[in-house]
Amino acid sequence: MKKTISLIAAAAAMLPVLGPGTAGAEEVNLYSYRQPFLIQPFLDEFTRQTGIKVNVVYAQKGMLQRLKAEGRNTPADAVLTVDISRLDALTNAELLQPVSSPVLDRNIPAQYRHPQGHWYGLTTRARIIYVSKDRVKPGEVASYEDLAKPHMKGRVCTRSGKHVYTVSLIASIIEANGEKATEQWLRGVKANLARKPQGNDRAQVKAIKDGVCDVSLGNTYYMGKMATNDKKPEQRQWAASVNILFPNQAGRGTHVNISGAAVTEHAKNKANAVKLLEFLSENFAQKMYADQNFEYPVKAGVELHPMVAGWGKFKSDAVNLDNVAKHRAAATKLVDRVNFDG
Repeated sequence: MKKTISLIAAAAAMLPVLGPGTAGAEEVNLYSYRQPFLIQPFLDEFTRQTGIKVNVVYAQKGMLQRLKAEGRNTPADAVLTVDISRLDALTNAELLQPVSSPVLDRNIPAQYRHPQGHWYGLTTRARIIYVSKDRVKPGEVASYEDLAKPHMKGRVCTRSGKHVYTVSLIASIIEANGEKATEQWLRGVKANLARKPQGNDRAQVKAIKDGVCDVSLGNTYYMGKMATNDKKPEQRQWAASVNILFPNQAGRGTHVNISGAAVTEHAKNKANAVKLLEFLSENFAQKMYADQNFEYPVKAGVELHPMVAGWGKFKSDAVNLDNVAKHRAAATKLVDRVNFDG
């Protein structure tokens, strides 16, 4: 127990601290997975429109541990993070409180919000298959399930099975096909790997460019980040070597994940936090937030970034992400059972 408390305290100590006196009637304190300079433009607009100042702590790592350690004394009123796995972990740890808002319910489709309002999706990203332009024939791959078929042996690259993006995908397949079939699928994918799981999503596309493999799993927004990377032009070459394929278009649709926000359990400025979430679900913030990371707005009718629009329309899996999140533990166990990363 003492060791666990020490680990939580150590994780919390690694994060910045909000100064004294930040809680107030016209303020809201935000723990953000995304760096402040990326989100500051629309936070400034929120302040301009409402008069509510937003104090931001950048917390890419250790957010859950920090909130646990702070308990009732946390200054955080809201959190901004990515992936249903992280949002579900915060919910299960009882660190979030339910929010009821007609604005949020109107702007955010049901599959991208918690049934009791514990979290709300703000942007989406599709978990797609990157395919080599030169070495993958049309029709060779059309679904996640195809990655486990014999003709893909030695042709697949992916990141660790334990990464939250992979866990969420596996959980979505459990929701669709059941645990037994998903285990068989995961064993098939492992048998088809060109190398041990390693690196991030961009590293998989590099491997395709280098001829290590022919297909890889990745989030859509990495295509935008690579294709526009002037500081590392080699990444533009990686992007140019692949096409984007949206899996399972003839069936349930492509697995879609979210970036999302929530109000903390012990928020001192709950009303302001709700106003912030509502603002983030409206047109101005939706477009800016999605454009910055080449993502899709959750609100219907918001104009897409030209590059994102250029990837074409696709059918997304309509299952509520809360149902997917319930399979996270089972998904992780399957990764261990088949020794996916071994």
